[in-house]
Amino acid sequence: MALTLTDLQRPEGFERLVLAEDAEAGLTALICLHSTALGPAAGGCRMWPYASREAAIHDVTRLARGMTYKNAMAGLGLGGGKAVIIGDARRDKTPAMMRAFGRAVEALKGSYWTAEDVGISPEDMAHAATETRHAVGLAGASGDPSPWTAEGVFRCLRVGATRVFGADDLAGKRVLVQGLGHVGLSLAEKVASAGARLMVTDINEAAMTEAATRLGAAVCAPDQVFAQQMDIFAPCALGGVLTAETAGALGARLVCGAANNQLASPDVAALLAARGITYLPDYVVNAGGIISVASEIHGHSDAWRLERLCAIAGRVSEMLAEAAATGRETTAVADGMVEQMLALPRRAA
Repeated sequence: MALTLTDLQRPEGFERLVLAEDAEAGLTALICLHSTALGPAAGGCRMWPYASREAAIHDVTRLARGMTYKNAMAGLGLGGGKAVIIGDARRDKTPAMMRAFGRAVEALKGSYWTAEDVGISPEDMAHAATETRHAVGLAGASGDPSPWTAEGVFRCLRVGATRVFGADDLAGKRVLVQGLGHVGLSLAEKVASAGARLMVTDINEAAMTEAATRLGAAVCAPDQVFAQQMDIFAPCALGGVLTAETAGALGARLVCGAANNQLASPDVAALLAARGITYLPDYVVNAGGIISVASEIHGHSDAWRLERLCAIAGRVSEMLAEAAATGRETTAVADGMVEQMLALPRRAA
């Protein structure tokens, strides 16, 4: 069976939702374009063993919308999109599957640019790139975006610390990093180097052992995160970790992490604010990776990447100042900033 693309019913406010299938290559993927108002849609591809196609659609649509906001806030001249491949990356992924995915991306004729995300590596993306011009984050080009994501989160975390604690000095601050993938581990290294009292958790015990040995981190079981006393919580695993229940138990004053869609529902932002917890919206602080990818899309230099990375921290500072002056939640302020950008005529990045 050759590759087939089927347009599915798109949610209101979205531009396109495509099902890509290639039985011979083992590919079942969804590609979602939320908005191309500011440029072609860009966002990574993740591979995950979703329990159902409906669960995959729920995830890809949330992620695509988040990419619209992330790319707009970072000033990248890109719209928002995302792709998910249904399957277990450790067991099911093959070069043939990634090449088939590349053909699906190419069939969208430049309306969507892809890169790696959870379960997908630069090497996997190189296979996709044999079939499409619109796969980025490649070795020898912009490369793995994870270090850029971690650096952006770290800079924003220090801006948040200045607002919450009066200084960006992290020495002695109790920082819990949840999730020790490429981004989480890199962030943990930066936090430890800044003198923080690092705590870590992950479902991978070997990753926790490494962080404890190499970084001097204290470890806690994944189901004990919200029983810990901490100053800063950095969620860097999958989304939805902040629910009404966990927000009520969280013992931190600042939340700043790399995970996408950290709030299980929008009303959790108000619960955090009511408890005096400052939340830095994930799509603002975790844009470092897409900034790196955008430099490859647009053909810009490292200097451009660094300029945009510094701008993220500036946006966070503006957002916090407006939230403090108006009493609005940080999520509402950030969303308002993006909506103003989306209403402006498209400008080149």
